[in-house]
Amino acid sequence: MDVSTCLKSLLLAIRQYRNNKSALNASQLQKHIEEVCGLKCGGVLFSGQVLPSECLSGLMEVAGDPNTNHTLTGTIISLLAQFASDGEAKEALHSSYNFTGTLAAIIHCNRTTPEEPLVLQCLNVLQRLTYNVRTLHCVSHIHELISFLMQHVQSSNDDTVKACLGLMANLCRHDISVQSHIKSQSNVKAFYRALINFLGHNCLTVVVFALSILSSLTLNEEVGQKLFNAKNIHQTFQLIFNITVNGDGTLTRNYAVDLLVDLLKNPKIADYLTKYKHLSVCLSEVLGLLHSKDPDTASKVMELLVSLCSVPVLRKLVCETVLRPPAPRIQPGTRKGVQARGSEPSLALVHWVTSPLDGPEQCYMQALSLLTELFEEAIDSSLCSSAQSFVELLLQEVLVLLQSPDSTEGDQLLKKHCLRAGRVVDLLLVLCGDDALRMLVSQRLSPEVCVSQVELLLSYCQDLAGSTCTTSNYQLSQLCSEVVLKTLEVMSHLKQQMPDMETSFYRILQDQRMVTPLSLALTSNCREHVQVALRILFEAAPLPDFPSVILGDSIAANNAYRQRDGELSIRSSSACDDVSFAGKSFSMMHAEPSGSAYHSIDSLIKKLRNGVELQEKVKDVHMSEVIDVYEQKLSALACKESRLQDLLEAKALALSQADRLIAQYRCQRAQAEAEARKLASLLKDTERRKEDLQTELNDQLLEVERLKSDSQQLLEHNGRLQAVADQHQELKGTYNQLLSRYDKGEGMLKELQAAHISLTQQAEGLKKINEGLKLQQERTFAEMAEKEQQIKGLKLDVLEKDRNITGLQNELKRQEEQIHEMEENISILRKELNKTEQARKDSSIKASSLELQKSQLEAKVEKMEEDLSKHTQMIAMIHSLSSGKLKDVTANLSL
Repeated sequence: MDVSTCLKSLLLAIRQYRNNKSALNASQLQKHIEEVCGLKCGGVLFSGQVLPSECLSGLMEVAGDPNTNHTLTGTIISLLAQFASDGEAKEALHSSYNFTGTLAAIIHCNRTTPEEPLVLQCLNVLQRLTYNVRTLHCVSHIHELISFLMQHVQSSNDDTVKACLGLMANLCRHDISVQSHIKSQSNVKAFYRALINFLGHNCLTVVVFALSILSSLTLNEEVGQKLFNAKNIHQTFQLIFNITVNGDGTLTRNYAVDLLVDLLKNPKIADYLTKYKHLSVCLSEVLGLLHSKDPDTASKVMELLVSLCSVPVLRKLVCETVLRPPAPRIQPGTRKGVQARGSEPSLALVHWVTSPLDGPEQCYMQALSLLTELFEEAIDSSLCSSAQSFVELLLQEVLVLLQSPDSTEGDQLLKKHCLRAGRVVDLLLVLCGDDALRMLVSQRLSPEVCVSQVELLLSYCQDLAGSTCTTSNYQLSQLCSEVVLKTLEVMSHLKQQMPDMETSFYRILQDQRMVTPLSLALTSNCREHVQVALRILFEAAPLPDFPSVILGDSIAANNAYRQRDGELSIRSSSACDDVSFAGKSFSMMHAEPSGSAYHSIDSLIKKLRNGVELQEKVKDVHMSEVIDVYEQKLSALACKESRLQDLLEAKALALSQADRLIAQYRCQRAQAEAEARKLASLLKDTERRKEDLQTELNDQLLEVERLKSDSQQLLEHNGRLQAVADQHQELKGTYNQLLSRYDKGEGMLKELQAAHISLTQQAEGLKKINEGLKLQQERTFAEMAEKEQQIKGLKLDVLEKDRNITGLQNELKRQEEQIHEMEENISILRKELNKTEQARKDSSIKASSLELQKSQLEAKVEKMEEDLSKHTQMIAMIHSLSSGKLKDVTANLSL
């Protein structure tokens, strides 16, 4: 059975089940779902066609219905979970079909039984679906989902805990609205405590999940500053690198790398990582993972390395580690040094760059981004010359990637080729920044490769402009235009070294198809695209055949389209407010992809008025107002069509650009028709749900009577519970007081322990000082004994000196008496001098002899005084030593 037949049978089974939810219809639907599971038809389901879109919408509706049995719901989730890892299918499930809201609604309906396998299945699928995808805050039941996760992170089931933590980590990452909602919850402190307790868990996956959530919620708060301070952050680095290198599963490694990437965005933590002492060893081990055969592991490692390159210091270290020349190694049996090139991370990067185009996209894209970062650093440093041999090998492999793919492979392969070619051209532009490397590029790159690349992309842009304008086509056209301009910029850098390149470059600039890439880039919101287009325009403007007039008309048409599109969006915003209640009431419904069907506006209005698609008349008054709003919107689109037609007639020279505008209008008209079909389905579901609610209301009235009798019993029971609650409040107050006393006691205990440690250290110091003082005291006592013996000897000397001094003093007195007698004799002789000359001469002779004796006596007296002064000084010194015991001796000497 082919895919189309299976999908038709599935759609029929879905409709039968919605009309009659019997067990037979449920089993038939489950059988068809299992058949679709075995076909592996993911490309068809998410192709945007009408039949697959209706099937997916119907499956979402059945899964989101609370009355659907769990087995059927689990089967539908298993089918859709197969595509949760595919990029485009994952995006479609997330945005177009609101699969996230459906799963959140299922969890909310089964919140009272979290141990159900269906709840765990939904949590696991949600974790895969929301990984690296930002969840809109307006998704239905998102607040209830967050409350459920915060409540059940401490579940006894380890699988439930892992799923809740992983999903919470996805929701919190880069989503400020979810973070604010969590912080506003009353139990956020208990949630923080639970996460901190998980940091000591024996499962590394749980630890990484808890760290990821804490970093998202508390990194810039006081709790986060304590968790990720200078003391703890090195343990976090070691944990992340251990998980990345040794691995605890691909899932854990991915979250560990994401955690480090997020932490590196904080400048303080990035600075801590630059000072991490084991960084070089960890980096070498991480680079060794590039040789892994698992593309997911390699792409995640390269994502980590690109993130490390955002820090200048780490970027230099990564560049030196990857691009440094290999050390020679002597192999057994050889005499010459042979380089061990098998373990070089640079060769592993070349391997992933040249991986097949239909292989994992993230591998070659991350590898090219990493090489671009490394060569930017190498050109600015001294590693450029040593990396030339690697550049030759790299150019030999990379330039093959610019060859045009097979045109029969489809748009998807061409889009991948454009993405990879854009990164390759970015790498070539970086290499052209150095003269030596630019010469190598000019020797390897031929003009034919560049020309064929530009010709392919220009022709494809022309085909996209003439085809139906959808969102994917417009994005692909933008991508092709960017690659064309980047390729021309490379040709501009190499035209001086290659004459053939210069000729091809100027010939392409005069091609009229260059109008579309230049006009798109010049009117772009990206600064880099505008600058590249201006550089190309500066080269092309002086050329004689450059279509400057057509380029001006194209730019004007783009600006006019942007202006009118903005005016229409403003006018339609008020209309959207009138119908906002419909979206709130039907959060489980999903929008079909744009371009799924193309009908005329008049026929759609006629169908809406006649009720052909609604199948029954609208009974609600508000529904007619909604239809009127959409009629106004469709009429506005019709007016827009007429204005576009007038613009096409006025701009005859800009024919190619006008075709693109018409295609864009068709795309918008198809989107409007898709919205109208969605509105019709919403109206139909409203009526059906209204009938269901009416029956439920009757049942509720019967239950009210029964509940009245139960309410009296509940009131009595409530009184008893109130008494228990009062007692609980009293016990709670007592518990809080005891808890506060315990906290205070614990704080005092810590302070006393710290004081005890400091006092113990001081006591040990005092013991050492006391021992030193004892030794010093013993030495002092010995010196004092010696000094006392010296003092005794000096006392004996002083006594002897005293006896000598007394003898000398007596002799001095006798001599003074003699001098006095001699003076009397001299006076008698002087009186008798005048008596006779003879007597005078005799007397003068006697006087001269007496004077000589006097001088001799005076010399002796002076000598005695000097001896006395010396003895006095000795006595003073002895007095100072004997502490005042010789005061009597000093007094005698002074006398």
